[in-house]
Amino acid sequence: MNAGFYSLRSRRLTATIKAQGAEMCSLTSDAGVEFVWQAAPAWPRHAPLLFPIVGRLANDELRHRGRTYRMTQHGFARDSRFAWAERGESRCVLVLEDSETTRALYPFAFRLTATYTLDESGLDLSLTIANTGKETLPASLGGHPAFNWPLQPGAAKESYALSFASAEPSPVRRLDGGLLRPATEPSPVSGTVLPLSESLFVDDAIIFDRIASNSVGYAAGQAASSGPWLKMSWRGFRELGVWSKPSGAPFLCIEPWRGYATPAGFDGEFTDKPGLMHIAAGAEEQLSFRIDVGSS
Repeated sequence: MNAGFYSLRSRRLTATIKAQGAEMCSLTSDAGVEFVWQAAPAWPRHAPLLFPIVGRLANDELRHRGRTYRMTQHGFARDSRFAWAERGESRCVLVLEDSETTRALYPFAFRLTATYTLDESGLDLSLTIANTGKETLPASLGGHPAFNWPLQPGAAKESYALSFASAEPSPVRRLDGGLLRPATEPSPVSGTVLPLSESLFVDDAIIFDRIASNSVGYAAGQAASSGPWLKMSWRGFRELGVWSKPSGAPFLCIEPWRGYATPAGFDGEFTDKPGLMHIAAGAEEQLSFRIDVGSS
């Protein structure tokens, strides 16, 4: 067995997880449908975990108690090797704890646990952040799973849509230089449906910072009525990012977040940055998302 990768299996599905970044790198059905983007040159990742920040800090700098630390976009978890804590037929657990390396970037004690569970319908990822230190832990956490777009080879990208569980009339946010623009923009969602096109991402990600839904479907048309489909649902996350390459690429990222990039103009201490969780010493936060898949 390659210690860097591990495959979970159910009767209908197979999922492959790697220790580097605790990243899901494949989710396939028994019919041979691969739902996850295969890290081609257009974007060399599959489904990274975003921790301890989501998005970018101004100047890639984290300031805390008179010191400045370098923290690049989306944090270090996606490039860190997690330890295997459990590997079973349909479940695996990976853990990342603070170390001398992480404390040089982020001066806080933590333990991040990722638990993947596969069943007949889909894959569940439970994420737990534990504050193992003596001071409040400021952190953000996000998923960044990329799915093939289109899911069915040869289908038109423009035939796909996102269908939210609730109407999404609230304005959305956009980025400028990786930082959150001060002004909002009208929601691109019509009722519950967001028709997909490459032009949506000319201004980078669409950020739903006042998301009403806790799930969204992704399929050709407005429902799972033609070919492969998936549904993303989440618990504990408060924001949602939707992203693809502005220049166009055959993947779509549906990203549950707890946090977001630094607002343009913010120049304070990291602990005062908007969007952070503040986890008390000895406490923990648990968030999760689930990917259900199928074909019709």
